Amino acid sequence: MITREAIARAAQRIAPHVRRTPVIDVTVEGVAQPVTLKLELLQHAGSFKSRGAFNTLLQAEVGDRGVATASGGNHGAAVAYAARELGHRARIFVPEIASPAKVARIASYGAEIVQQGKNYSAALALCEAHIAETGAAGVHAYDAVPTLEGQGTLAREFEDQAPNLDTLLVAVGGGGLIGGIAAWYRSAVKVVGVEPVTCNTLHASLAAGSRVAVETSGLAADSLGATTVGQLMFEIARHHVATVALVTDDDIRNAQRRLWQETQLVTEPGGAAAFAALLSGAYCPEKDERVGVVVCGANTPLETFAGLFS
Repeated sequence: MITREAIARAAQRIAPHVRRTPVIDVTVEGVAQPVTLKLELLQHAGSFKSRGAFNTLLQAEVGDRGVATASGGNHGAAVAYAARELGHRARIFVPEIASPAKVARIASYGAEIVQQGKNYSAALALCEAHIAETGAAGVHAYDAVPTLEGQGTLAREFEDQAPNLDTLLVAVGGGGLIGGIAAWYRSAVKVVGVEPVTCNTLHASLAAGSRVAVETSGLAADSLGATTVGQLMFEIARHHVATVALVTDDDIRNAQRRLWQETQLVTEPGGAAAFAALLSGAYCPEKDERVGVVVCGANTPLETFAGLFS
């Protein structure tokens, strides 16, 4: 069980190693109240993933075999960064669909990269075999208690910065972020998941009443393309995630453009997905509803981002 007390301890544990990321209010057409953005894309390694990575490694016994993980990109960058800061070797398994920008970010932190497998699940299988063979310390991207407790520290921080929120929109991949956030708020704030229609893992699982695997594709698949959500987060989501909104790739592109135009922030597709739900009408707040949005990732090639405006 992921408790608020454990998340509070995680926040204290990782505080010397992570940034307290800022919040800003923006105006969204058709939304009566200002929308509060949590700018987690300004976190070390470009995403919220550093929280879970540090919380895991600060408690792990890491020997000469170092650290290993599988990742679509952002988690790998966070683990590589945390391992470097803590003096550990790291081997990161990434799928063939991983963004070159994210692979370059991982490499910049000195980690060894193994890029094999058509998707995250295939990379994870290779990583698990490596861990079993070598005894390396594993860091799961989204389905481990220390990971969820670390990601939950974002919600604890956000609650302090924006205590009057009614609703929080959160992008969903494997579910570590929304699982940690929902474990902290425990329905005191309405937590809404946002997924691309082509990566609708949580939406499909909640509809089925159990975790189901889906085929994933599309613009944000490198960060939101887990084929199955984690078991830990799914139990939390069943009780504390209110609904899941679905957005298209065009919705996400529009959100990336709007975030740049309004705030001059460069966001990756997955990082802009939650904001896309507001802009597209996939989530429509009530007149007096105060909405927060987690802008969770920045790792995108600048030339690709620039192409949004051509």
